[in-house]
Amino acid sequence: MTRVPTESPVIDLNLTISTGTVQTPPDEKVTRRIRNVQVLKQQTAEQIRLAAVEKAYAERVRELTRRELELAEEEFTRARLVWEQAREEVEKAERMKELATRRIGSTCMEMTCQACRQRFWS
Repeated sequence: MTRVPTESPVIDLNLTISTGTVQTPPDEKVTRRIRNVQVLKQQTAEQIRLAAVEKAYAERVRELTRRELELAEEEFTRARLVWEQAREEVEKAERMKELATRRIGSTCMEMTCQACRQRFWS
């Protein structure tokens, strides 16, 4: 019995372990990365724009606050002047009252009649 050598097919027994992701061609990877970079650039530009808007708003609020402070200081200065004028007027009125009291006192001393004096003081 002669044996005829039989040719057996070559079987590829290489096994690969997959994590479930499909391998994409390199061109698609590059395209996806470019898209990701573009999205990041857009997000960054939007964040910069929002930061600029917030900065402008903060500067406006700071300016308004500074102006309100200036107005409050001016109002306080005016109030202090009014208070000082009022205090001077009160002191003047007290001096006038004191002077009038002295004059009335001296006028009362000139009255000789006790009844007139009593009526004047009541």
